[in-house]
Amino acid sequence: MARNLFLYDTLTREKRIFKPVNPGYVGMYVCGPTVYGDAHLGHARPAITFDVLFRLLRHLGYKVRYVSNITDVGHLESDADTGEDKIAKKARLDSLEPMEVVQTYTLRYQEAMRELNVLPPSIAPRASGHIIEQIELVKTILDAGYAYVSNGSVYFDVEKYDGTHKYGVLSGRIIDDMMAGSRELDGQEDKRSPNDFALWKKAAPEHIMRWPSPWSDGFPGWHLECSAMSEKYLGEEFDIHGGGMDLIFPHHECELAQNMASRGKGGVNYWVHNNLITINGQKMGKSKGNFITLEELFAGTHDLLEQPYSPMTIRFFILQAHYRSTLDFSNEALQAAERGLKRLMQATKDVVSLKHSPDAPLLKQVAAVEEDIYQALLDDMNTPIALSSLFEAVRIVNGAKDKGEVLNDVDYNTLTKLFTEIVSDVLGLVDERQDSSAESVIGGLVNMVLESRNAAKAAKNWAESDRIRDELEAIGIRIRDTKEGTEWELTK
Repeated sequence: MARNLFLYDTLTREKRIFKPVNPGYVGMYVCGPTVYGDAHLGHARPAITFDVLFRLLRHLGYKVRYVSNITDVGHLESDADTGEDKIAKKARLDSLEPMEVVQTYTLRYQEAMRELNVLPPSIAPRASGHIIEQIELVKTILDAGYAYVSNGSVYFDVEKYDGTHKYGVLSGRIIDDMMAGSRELDGQEDKRSPNDFALWKKAAPEHIMRWPSPWSDGFPGWHLECSAMSEKYLGEEFDIHGGGMDLIFPHHECELAQNMASRGKGGVNYWVHNNLITINGQKMGKSKGNFITLEELFAGTHDLLEQPYSPMTIRFFILQAHYRSTLDFSNEALQAAERGLKRLMQATKDVVSLKHSPDAPLLKQVAAVEEDIYQALLDDMNTPIALSSLFEAVRIVNGAKDKGEVLNDVDYNTLTKLFTEIVSDVLGLVDERQDSSAESVIGGLVNMVLESRNAAKAAKNWAESDRIRDELEAIGIRIRDTKEGTEWELTK
């Protein structure tokens, strides 16, 4: 059955049926990290959000070219084109070459993404590898009359652009209000207006990363790289441009202006933005000094952490909130995610061993659960609702397992599909526990003991039931009775 995907477009501020530019093919560009430090929890959210979208589109049968860049030059300390390049600053502080910094943190970022089961993009271009394309884009914008050269730097003329195209349509800002609220800033005397942004910056004598250009030895502005690389790999018009909500202004607003000025069109059909992860209501990030690195999360070494949290627990935690909602960090939320993930993974293992027959009666709730899951995922990737429906499937699996019920083959195949194609392939949640032969034997023995305990409970022999529970606890096996059945875990 054909299913329609609805995506919320930041530009039009509405959910629309997804219709790709080219039938059957999707071009998706997502702004990747500026690699000058270890990946933190805030980096995980866009990576996981767009990984799920990538997986979902492929699950729906699309061929996807997924481009996610690495910013390794041009991102200054201030969005107002002032300060030191973040990569160059880190290189100076650590007495390294800038590209040593880039390589070190790119590899660390990619390893963290692998642990989170984030699929690598189809193409991961670096800004420094596309200087020629960026210079050519500056020339095109200059020729169109929307930029000017000043003392070896090139700036985008926001006021002139606003007169023909309107600057601020993506972020909802009004240029007159921006002009009224702006002030002259130190070091920006080359600009005609404080709202103008750099397309090319002349390098100061001490600046390490520099390239020759028609205007000066310098480096591209931060916003330029995404316009140049998205056009190179996806064409002048493509389907989805994604990133964090903090990129809407100025980064994506400037990209949109560059696209319009150079191509005569915005070039992006759906602007998709994930919301932020917060700590006590404040955005998590390096500039705030309140970030927790993924390495600290996995090891449990940060002061705010009560314990280590596995990569899949982090992924599950992020998927519990809709990607356009804020997500507040807490140990309690992570511990709840850990428990929920464990239940989901156990059902994923149990479903394949359920008894089934073509003659068994059909269960209406199985087809209903499948439909609810798809409706949620196709409604702008509503992963928390999809997970809620998946736990309905968990209850069905646990009920069939505990009662020894025989499922109809159709229901069995549907449930198996949900726990493989949806849980694993689309949501990217996999069991991190090593399924060694020794652990399999332990699991089998524990389940045999639990069958004896269930028999004691059925006979209302509560003393025997409690004895089995206490003896298992004494050897490091904690059991928990739930509405769905009995769960167990190793504590030693």
